[in-house]
Amino acid sequence: MTNYAEVDFSELIAFSVDEVVTHSYVRDIPLASGKTLALLTLDNGRDHTRPSTLGPVSLVEYGQALDGLKQRAAAGEIDAVAVTGKPFILAAGADLSKVGDVTSRAMAKQMAQLGHFALAKLGEVGVPSFTFINGLALGGGVEIGLNGDYRTVDAGIAALGLPEVFLGIIPGWGGAYLLPNLIGIENALKVIIENPLKNNRTLKGKDVLELGMADAMFSSANFLEDSLRWADGVLTGAVTVKRSNAPGKVERLVKWDAAVGIARKMLEGRIGTVAKSPYAALDLLKAAKSGTKEEGFAREDEALADLVAGDQFRASIYAFNLVQKRAKRPAGAPDKALAKKVGKVGVIGAGLMASQFALLFVRRLQVPVVITDLDQARVDKGLGYIRGEIAGLLAKGRISPDESNRLNALISGTTNKADFADADWVIEAVFEELGVKQDVFADIEQYISETAVLATNTSSLSVEAIASKLKHPERVVGFHFFNPVAVMPLIEVVNTPLTDEATLSTAMVTAAKLRKNAVITRDTPGFVVNRILAKLLGEAMHAVDTGTSFEVVNTALAPFGLPMTSFELLELVGLKVGAHVLDTHHAAFPDRFFESANLHKLADHGKIFERDAKGKIKGFDKQAVAIVAGGTEPMTGEQILRRVEDGLADEIHRMLDDDVVHAAEDIDLCVILGAGWPFQMGGVTPYLDRVGASERVFNDTFHHPRIAGVN
Repeated sequence: MTNYAEVDFSELIAFSVDEVVTHSYVRDIPLASGKTLALLTLDNGRDHTRPSTLGPVSLVEYGQALDGLKQRAAAGEIDAVAVTGKPFILAAGADLSKVGDVTSRAMAKQMAQLGHFALAKLGEVGVPSFTFINGLALGGGVEIGLNGDYRTVDAGIAALGLPEVFLGIIPGWGGAYLLPNLIGIENALKVIIENPLKNNRTLKGKDVLELGMADAMFSSANFLEDSLRWADGVLTGAVTVKRSNAPGKVERLVKWDAAVGIARKMLEGRIGTVAKSPYAALDLLKAAKSGTKEEGFAREDEALADLVAGDQFRASIYAFNLVQKRAKRPAGAPDKALAKKVGKVGVIGAGLMASQFALLFVRRLQVPVVITDLDQARVDKGLGYIRGEIAGLLAKGRISPDESNRLNALISGTTNKADFADADWVIEAVFEELGVKQDVFADIEQYISETAVLATNTSSLSVEAIASKLKHPERVVGFHFFNPVAVMPLIEVVNTPLTDEATLSTAMVTAAKLRKNAVITRDTPGFVVNRILAKLLGEAMHAVDTGTSFEVVNTALAPFGLPMTSFELLELVGLKVGAHVLDTHHAAFPDRFFESANLHKLADHGKIFERDAKGKIKGFDKQAVAIVAGGTEPMTGEQILRRVEDGLADEIHRMLDDDVVHAAEDIDLCVILGAGWPFQMGGVTPYLDRVGASERVFNDTFHHPRIAGVN
């Protein structure tokens, strides 16, 4: 086993000279029993907008502080040690800006070893050790507590989680070994693998307590005082700590490997096998059922070194920075001060999509929302859906009875367009046909004020054309949601040549209030996400049309690491919708997008896959196979993959030349947030650089090689 004390960390420290250091401040707290507890507080000296992080310099200082406390414990000066954080924040884990810049596997391994070396000291001070989780705790912040003896948690913490797998790495400072041995393998699988892959889901205080990651929970009002009192009880024996989720012999002998095996099969079915970090984490969790802590830490060192030095982590950091930074400062957004006040919303349509819009607007904006449709029956059906969803939120405890009453009072329906007269924002969600949308807007313009914004949710039609029959086309903007509306975080805000700055600003500010990430795109067919998906799905259908089997096409694009195959995606969006999108793109770019008569036939048939009663795919539908039969020029999987890669590189290069968006980063932000492109791929453009498609197509790359993850 590695003796961490003998590792030379000087290169790592020198690499981190510009680190924002999280300092370790120690003070003695006299307890009611007469014992003394040394409280170590982590604080980077910044306000809450810059959470404390753990870079190499911070880790060294933390380790040295614990060394000093170990000496004091040996001298009998203190009876316990506790770690906590500055207000509302324990620690947000490793300093990703530093980890993402690590240049070699050797340095990556040192980062893992230094984390183990420093954090393990909390459990080695010679007296009982506590962690008071007083706020945000992510990654290494959670592992601080896991390396000690006892933990308390504030009931009001913002979030706790181990997001490493989401970022293309593993919990490498003890988490992969210590957590399953604290709370059991099934719970650990949930925290380390399942939650990160569900859009990085995190835990609240109650969850942390129930899982056994904390031994006690206290309210925010007196959290530190209550934690100190509880710790004193532990020291005196007045408090007994029971851990019901800790794994016993039966779990280790019977359940452990079975749970890991089930998780592996679920992962393979859900995300494929391209992403490396979930499977590395699975291997570590499986091995954690036996052996020593030192052996577990050594395994983490090697796994973390491999992943940090690899392509996927660098791509993940690129994607993480897009979502955390670029998404919050959208390129090309006008001054927020130009935005019009939205005090009432009108929704044209009462179908499922329109009803989802209405629910989102009323929840987030807390203003009156009125829906309309062709007849009262449709309006009533839409209102019924919205009120049912509000009732569901109330039943799950996600809203209070008062908020439920308020939301129900704010939502209304009508067949009288005059009720839209005082609406500041009107959005349509009607059939995706240009004439229908033009007529709907021309009709509603008679009733609304001249300052009201008109937003269209079109997915591929020209927004300028939709506005062409209006007296005031300058107040029309594209506002393209993705389905399901409540879940998908992206809105494509479409700026036409006639859209004025006030309208565009209103759209961007409104998107932010809806808690969505908005990317501004030019008014061009498919905008960003659908144009890229049309290219991918169009190539898949072309391959089938020309004689390649469904099976070959379905597996050919696995290296993209997408959450579902091309034909699963087609069924999800709807075969008729898919056919319409492909037709739209073929009409706009006939030299690059294919027509597919077979896709229209499949749409009429209604399905591609044969599924069981639970909706699980059993195979390809025989009639669907018969519909596409007849092609005489089949391709191999490798040929299809190369065609799609090169086709995407060409299309995205054209999109950037045409200023559809401002930069390749905006393309990647759109596909990550709107199409589920995996973080480990870094979006589409770093992938195309890595596999050489960019060079093959236009003799350059979208990014500097380091960003793309190219060694």
